[in-house]
Order: sequence, then C-alpha cells, then structure tokens
Amino acid sequence: MKAAQVTDRVWTALLALRDGAEPLPPRGWSAAEIAAWELYAPLARRTGRPMRVAQIGQSLDGRVATASGDARDVSGPDGLAHLHRIRALVDAVVIGVRTGLHDLPRLTVRLVSGRSPARVIIDPRGRLPNDAPSLRGDGARRVVIQSVDLARPDGVEVLRLPAEDGWIAPGAIARALAEAGFMHLLIEGGGITIAGFLEAQLLDRLHVAVAPLIIGAGPTGLTTTPVARLADALRPETHVYGLGSDILFDCAVTRPAAATAAIPAARRGA
Repeated sequence: MKAAQVTDRVWTALLALRDGAEPLPPRGWSAAEIAAWELYAPLARRTGRPMRVAQIGQSLDGRVATASGDARDVSGPDGLAHLHRIRALVDAVVIGVRTGLHDLPRLTVRLVSGRSPARVIIDPRGRLPNDAPSLRGDGARRVVIQSVDLARPDGVEVLRLPAEDGWIAPGAIARALAEAGFMHLLIEGGGITIAGFLEAQLLDRLHVAVAPLIIGAGPTGLTTTPVARLADALRPETHVYGLGSDILFDCAVTRPAAATAAIPAARRGA
C-alpha cells in the first residue's frame, strides 16, 4: 500500500493537467506526492478518448449506509476529499434518480479548489422534482436523461433516450453524454447505476474507498450479477493507497467487449 499525499503543488499540477497542460514529471516530490500523482493523473489527463470512473465509499463490512438509510458519515474526511477531487477533475458527475431522491446531493466541489462538474441525473420516468438540489442553477451544466415528455426548469438540458422496462441502457447514456461534450465521467451512485456501467463494460476505473467502521446491516456498495465460481469472478488490476482516514482500492476494470449492453433484467428496479 502506498501513502498518497495531495499537497498544494500536486493539486495545482493536476488541475493544470486537466486543463490541457503537458504532464509534469514529479521531480523533487516526495514518495507520497508521487503516489498521489499516479492515482489522479489518469483521471485528469485528456487523451481524446472517454474516461469513466466510478466511486464507492463504504465500511469495512461493505455497507454504504445503515439499515435506516443514514449514509452521512460512511466515508472519513479524507475519503470525502477524494470524492471531491474526482469531481473537480471530470467533465460530469452521473447519478441515478434513486440517489437524487434519497440523498438530495448537490454534487458540487466544496472540499478542494476547482470547478464543479456538470451534474447528470438518470431519471427515465421523470421522478426527480424540479426543485431538487442537483437541478439548482449555480453555473454548472445540469442534465436530466429521461424517457418521458416532462418539462424541466430553464437552463436544465434534457436528453431523451428510449427505455426498456423503465431502464435506459448505459451504453446509450455514455454515447449521448459524449455527444454532449462530456468525455470524462464520474459515475457516483447509486450502487445499481454503478453496477450497470460496470456490467456493460463501460468503466475504466473503479475506486472503492473503505473507512474503518463496521455497520452490521444496510445496503451494500455494489451488487453485480453473481458468479457461480470464483474462477469466473472479475479480478481487476488493483493498486491500494492510504488516504489518511480511508483506504482506497484503485481498480482498472476495462475489458474488451460490446459497450452497449443494458442492465440485466435481474438488476432492474431503481
């Protein structure tokens, strides 16, 4: 495990990399600063191809909230700062409507310097109210992906995509967002949305931040289609970083296959 330290000079270099600067060799940096560069540079660097990362913050026993739904303090302060760093490095942050309704997220960058990304809510049936925090105007682009004919507030972009059994194929979502100019995506939640992009083989990286607490019951961070044999399990190349209050597993999950698969029928229901 590598300790990763995001100092001011590392973060300044990462923001410059996001904005198109040439990659900087980490000369004179400490080992922890170099580790931070290795962790975040793949998310910041623009290569002309899509880059999609998903982030999960969970407890030692794999929970993202209590049975009553309390998810406020699952991640430690360094885990939360990590999430905000990813937001600052991507073009858009994507959530499913369940997360928008239950957590009422703002999806802004508040814990680090940098601009807030566009906010994208996947809402096939139009359940998200127009006064939701994620749709409030603050200068960032706001996008709703829906299948119904529902008016949204001025300034909110609507992408109409067909749905099957109430679900929109992740591949169709990824293509529509790329056409709208969003090449670097953070798939932030919830677990069903992340699982859909993972199973459609649309993710480049999966970040799992584990905080040192045990909840005992409650929803898990990621529930994918189960395998019958461990030999068939996905075993991504993984690097482990110490962030301070949390341990981060940085997983490379891209696999060559068709990138347009819908969420399997067994996964539908959000």
